[in-house]
Amino acid sequence: MSDDFRIEQDSMGELKVPADALYAAQTQRAVENFPVSGLTLPPAFIRAVALIKQCAAEVNAELGVLEPAIAEAIGRAAGEIVAGHHLEQFPVDVFQTGSGTSTNMNANEVIATLASRLAGRPVSANDHVNMGQSSNDTIPTAIHLSAAIECHERLLPVLHTLAGTIETKARTLDDAVKTGRTHLMDAMPITLGQEPA
Repeated sequence: MSDDFRIEQDSMGELKVPADALYAAQTQRAVENFPVSGLTLPPAFIRAVALIKQCAAEVNAELGVLEPAIAEAIGRAAGEIVAGHHLEQFPVDVFQTGSGTSTNMNANEVIATLASRLAGRPVSANDHVNMGQSSNDTIPTAIHLSAAIECHERLLPVLHTLAGTIETKARTLDDAVKTGRTHLMDAMPITLGQEPA
């Protein structure tokens, strides 16, 4: 066997996974099962999934169902993804199962690997990272969350810039004279500042 791969095992058997991958068998199966477009989910969406995992670990620890040390490791691992690291570890095609289970498990596996390293002990993708969650909850939440974050961080700032630019241009053209219009015909000249809004 090549040093480029390692063997992972799940309920369906053994599978070759790239040696340097932070993900495991379920992600690799998804990569092999859904080679549809070559497009992966956008970074904002992946970051939103990681933010959900981070919050879930914190809440599960507060509820006393997840050991605090494991919750902290999951939170720190998910935080690395929220910060934009490890995004290359999410290779699943955007066209996949309808519920997004492949992406949910991809996130669980990557976070579990990182958390295991941070905690110095095994952290389970299913039992710890995915605790109390369903793909049918996580993925729709991530869609809404990523859209809200992108609107706040990217869309609204450029809209404010555009509004400011238009206001500045309006002030500089306030005294510019133009032909007025009335009843679909030319009328008395007016300035742009006199033009009704």
